[in-house]
Amino acid sequence: MKTIRLFAAASVAVFALILNAAAADSPAVASAAPATASAAADPTGNWKWSITPPNSGQSFESTAKLVFKDGKLTGTVTGRMGETPISDATFASDGAIAFSVVRERDGQKFVVKYAGKLAGDAIKGTIDFPDFGGGDPMKMDWSATRAK
Repeated sequence: MKTIRLFAAASVAVFALILNAAAADSPAVASAAPATASAAADPTGNWKWSITPPNSGQSFESTAKLVFKDGKLTGTVTGRMGETPISDATFASDGAIAFSVVRERDGQKFVVKYAGKLAGDAIKGTIDFPDFGGGDPMKMDWSATRAK
């Protein structure tokens, strides 16, 4: 009788160990953390921001549609001058993001450079505008939020 009890206890212990090992190797458990981490560090989506140039008294709304796929950042920026594709775009694993937009004003092409850091549903950084007609280049703070 004692041998049967020992055999039964050992069988239950082995069965419990097998269940725990199977749960630890489960794909759902193993992949849950990495999927969440990569989703948080993805700039893909629609973004909105507003800028108010110094001495203008006007705010200008802009949006961007960004796609990060296969290590490449692409997209468009839309503002009062229409929709324009982004160029020279980069996105790093630490959340650093940068891209340029080539615009035209009075027959002259110019480049606006965006740089910032992605944190969740926000990008904070700067926008660099070129000099216009001999004026000084302008740098403004940039704070974009992901549209839900």
